[in-house]
Amino acid sequence: MALRLSFYGGAGKVTGSNFLIEGARGKVLVDCGIEQGADFCEECVYGPFPYDVKTIDALVLTHAHLDHVGRIPKLVRDGFRGKIYMTPPTKDLAELILRDSVGILGEEAKRRGTPPLYEEQDVDRTFSLIETLEYHTEKEVAPGLSVYLRNVGHILGSASVRITDDGGVTVALTGDIGNSPSPLLPDWEPVPDADALVMESVYGDRLHPPQAERVTALRDTLKRAIAKGGTILIPAFSLERTQLMLYELSNFFDAGELQKIPVFLDSPLAIKVTAVYEKWGPTYFKPETEDEIKREGSVFEFPFLKHTLSRGESEAIEKVPGPKIIIAGAGMSHGGRIGRWEARYLPDHSSTLIIVGYQAPGSPGRRMMEGASSVRLNGAEVQIKAMVENLEGWSAHADRDGLLAFAEAALAEKRPKVIFTAIGEPAAERFLAQRIHDYLGARAVAPEMGQTWEITKDSVKKI
Repeated sequence: MALRLSFYGGAGKVTGSNFLIEGARGKVLVDCGIEQGADFCEECVYGPFPYDVKTIDALVLTHAHLDHVGRIPKLVRDGFRGKIYMTPPTKDLAELILRDSVGILGEEAKRRGTPPLYEEQDVDRTFSLIETLEYHTEKEVAPGLSVYLRNVGHILGSASVRITDDGGVTVALTGDIGNSPSPLLPDWEPVPDADALVMESVYGDRLHPPQAERVTALRDTLKRAIAKGGTILIPAFSLERTQLMLYELSNFFDAGELQKIPVFLDSPLAIKVTAVYEKWGPTYFKPETEDEIKREGSVFEFPFLKHTLSRGESEAIEKVPGPKIIIAGAGMSHGGRIGRWEARYLPDHSSTLIIVGYQAPGSPGRRMMEGASSVRLNGAEVQIKAMVENLEGWSAHADRDGLLAFAEAALAEKRPKVIFTAIGEPAAERFLAQRIHDYLGARAVAPEMGQTWEITKDSVKKI
């Protein structure tokens, strides 16, 4: 028996995760994400899929980030009619993410003068195909192919996916691997039973600061920013990063480590995502955080936090004098409400911009992180006189050593014949592959887009 693994996204790129696994009788996709960042491939987003979508039996999702789920409604629009499998929290989060993207894609289509990638009815059809699957449950999802999910510690509900054919050949794909230990989530679980492993490598060539240091750095940066009396802007991804920021701010204020100032969560999507975290946290968070919820009721709320759902509530923030904190998306400053606040406050010397997430090459956030004196936002060039603080270590992705530890754990029992380093920039993928070879003595490959590999019990080869 043999499995074929094809890389149709997430090879040589951080975004656009999309992998096809073919057995003797069935076909399963893992992830169907959209490419993001200034260097995205237009054909990869808007063009046809490189496989016949009507022949795919099932789609399995690792987690709900847009670069892993963002093209699913197009897949359905183009004729996919199989089942879509994911954990229960991923279902709730993916629905928020995809419905939010409909409006964004519609606006983009108007600018381009083209039809939208998909519309609301395509999202409706997508969610009619979904079946939830818990961790540690073997499930046949296609003829001769079963899947098994493990917690991977990246965001709420995230999972690695092991696919097994009826001859016992296994391929595992991690999606994104968590930056464990997390304040909220359990540590990632090892994948010790794969003939071939596809693992992410976003930070495959970099280290995060120690986690105790990142909390201290955030607190001290906030203290300095508050002392200036201006507005503190935190561009944050609505999913996971915002919740981490709220958790840490709540702790700082409760401990008396920061002056109590107004905090605005100015993102309808982040507000809804936080509600999903509140819903599933008592079941999917790590035990210590579950105990904290039982004691406090919430780990994300505090008295002077205001959720600004409507545009009117958002616009009223400007009337509140500083110091104040505004948390808003998009996380790379390439859209959303944060762009309006950056245009308003970046020219102000008393303001502070705190970057706490990955910034894709070419994005406004990346340019600001690299020290640009101005940045183009919403079609206008904005001068940057505010203090820009780049705080590393807040990523939900494992760093170089964390990824190596994940690979080592995968090699502990049933040694994979190959580890593919994917979902990363090319240099990071190659660097991690070399480290896995040098430090662990394993075969590691940085795959190329469009490649197909055949995996058997005895070998793994490119075809």
